[in-house]
Amino acid sequence: MRMVDLIEKKRDGGSLSKEEIQFIIDGYTKGDIPDYQLSAFLMTVFYQDMTDEEITNMTLAMASSGEMIDLSGIQGIKVDKHSTGGVGDTTTLILAPLVASVGVSVAKMSGRGLGYTGGTIDKLEAIPGFQVELPDEKFIQLVNESHVAVIGQSGDLAPADKKLYALRDVTATVNSIPLIASSIMSKKIAAGADAIVLDVTTGEGAFMKNIEEARRLAETMVRIGKLANRQTMAVISDMSQPLGEAIGNSLEIVEAIETLQGNGPEDLVEMCYALGSQMVVLAEKAATLEEARGLLEEALASGKALEKFREMIRNQGGDDTIVDEPARLLSAKYQIELPAKSTGVVQKIVANEIGIAAMLLGAGRATKEDAINYAVGIKLHKKVGMPVKEGESLLTIYADSENIDEVKELIYKNIEIGDSGEEPVLIHDIITL
Repeated sequence: MRMVDLIEKKRDGGSLSKEEIQFIIDGYTKGDIPDYQLSAFLMTVFYQDMTDEEITNMTLAMASSGEMIDLSGIQGIKVDKHSTGGVGDTTTLILAPLVASVGVSVAKMSGRGLGYTGGTIDKLEAIPGFQVELPDEKFIQLVNESHVAVIGQSGDLAPADKKLYALRDVTATVNSIPLIASSIMSKKIAAGADAIVLDVTTGEGAFMKNIEEARRLAETMVRIGKLANRQTMAVISDMSQPLGEAIGNSLEIVEAIETLQGNGPEDLVEMCYALGSQMVVLAEKAATLEEARGLLEEALASGKALEKFREMIRNQGGDDTIVDEPARLLSAKYQIELPAKSTGVVQKIVANEIGIAAMLLGAGRATKEDAINYAVGIKLHKKVGMPVKEGESLLTIYADSENIDEVKELIYKNIEIGDSGEEPVLIHDIITL
């Protein structure tokens, strides 16, 4: 078997067999296939697409390129949740303890962030003492005892994906649905969950800018999951404006605590109920979504979910007193209000540009080597559809420098105020196939 023949076959619109795809993934992971040939292959996929069978075979080959996590020692159905990303996406911080508080086993492996803010792991490290690296035995023990633990992804998880993604990034082949789907699902399958709930975001702050692209990605990933014998479903959600109000690592931890206390932003709470209800049903802790939502609402109202978050922090070495005093995490030197320049209704908040503003403050990484400033970020006071008066604060900027004119200018350019505006639809579709 020769790589040049497989490139030619795919270039001409042919379908690759399971064995041919395995040859490509194994060869590139081991270094036997050079970057220039794999780059050519990626471009053929970008233009020629792939069948569901090809995507599934590539996903499974990538998943098996490294460690396959064995969660069989954890009792019950293990449910994982994955978001395709966005701005202010605090859901995992809330969902993990919320869903665990009704008896669902949440053995969550999350990544670090590259972009607007940190990933879930970076955000948890904003909690003093929180340990994101645990031995496998301790991880399994905590989930069996408390139903929840959230740790960093193993460095050995789907190494083929790491190599492929780095090459896609420099060959203009990132935005390919077969390549996106296999990248996400290879890690989810390798992580060992029995069931997977996918939050596929769409809009300015998401990878998929329109609903049609998001729907195809969601349907592709759900098919892959089912072909790999994982119960899988997807929610297509809106990311045209930031989710919730907080953008920044410590700010999002505080927002998660406030939400678990029953004081969360309406859109964030609704998103957590929508995703959480699916997780509870897949874990067979409720027969219907309505029953599942009822369990989650009771857990939030009674304080069970908040106590589960406290327990999770304590179990992983963190300072759980921040649950009672979350303001202690807000340590930025300056809190700067940004006043509205006119009276009207907020018509648009361009999510990705507001995310970039947070990154410029230091809340995210432009490169893998960058350090994250946990203290900085943005707290929105107005969302799309809300009235605002001239001079009223649109948001608070948490910064460690007063020299933030570039950040202010960027935000002003990307918040539009007019005569009218409507709150966007939060959930566009649910894909179960």
